[in-house]
Amino acid sequence: MNRLNELPAGTPAPGRITLVGAGPGDPDLLTLKAVKAIQAASVILVDDLVGEGVMAHARPEARVTYVGKRGGCKSTPQATIEQLMLEAVRAGENVVRLKGGDPFIFGRGGEEVESLRRAGIEPEVVNGVTAGLAGITTLGAPLTHRERAQGVVFVTGHPQKDGPGVDWARLGQAVQDLRLTLVIYMGISSAARIQAGLLAALPPETPVAVIERATCPEQRQCLTSLGALLDDLKTSGLGSPAIMVVGDVVKGVREALAEPAFAAASA
Repeated sequence: MNRLNELPAGTPAPGRITLVGAGPGDPDLLTLKAVKAIQAASVILVDDLVGEGVMAHARPEARVTYVGKRGGCKSTPQATIEQLMLEAVRAGENVVRLKGGDPFIFGRGGEEVESLRRAGIEPEVVNGVTAGLAGITTLGAPLTHRERAQGVVFVTGHPQKDGPGVDWARLGQAVQDLRLTLVIYMGISSAARIQAGLLAALPPETPVAVIERATCPEQRQCLTSLGALLDDLKTSGLGSPAIMVVGDVVKGVREALAEPAFAAASA
């Protein structure tokens, strides 16, 4: 339940705020709870990676502000977004913070919840389908498989500026030793560093799938190997936003593509 601590006399009753995951792009992947939240919102703060069809659920009179957050592009400062959320909810609005994928998987949802709680406001969170799962699923393969992967690691290829980097060699060793699938978000610009680090632990023939704009009409993908990753990225021209999936589960993509029913559905 939303609350404000020790509201001064005469202060308007607070509204409510919901952090909503819009999924990877395909509006059909929205949850029912997400649709209801969007339909009820009077103010919507929208990230860049929210699929166009998602906003069809918003009321015509809703006040919509696009607060693009995307690596390598001009973005609204995070502090500004948090201030906009606070101002709207304090004014009694029904606010939806609409984020691509899931708010709590590389969506900075955790930071926004902490900011709201410091102000005495308790938000609701509506999960969304994350691109790391949806991307490989569009190609007919899983993230886990009894014979190929006993677990999944989600990791960012774009760590915090001036923060600790990712130890790709150590992570690759864990993938090898523990039979894991590695799902890398925001890794295109760091592909050379990722490839070099992982090759310190994984064989060059390790399968890799790269999926750009997963589930969107303009989705493109590349099936390659760790050793050929950079060359194939250059040849294919794939760019951000994209997901990289590294590990033996990618073999399932080739198997799915060999199935006539899946091949016809993917055409």
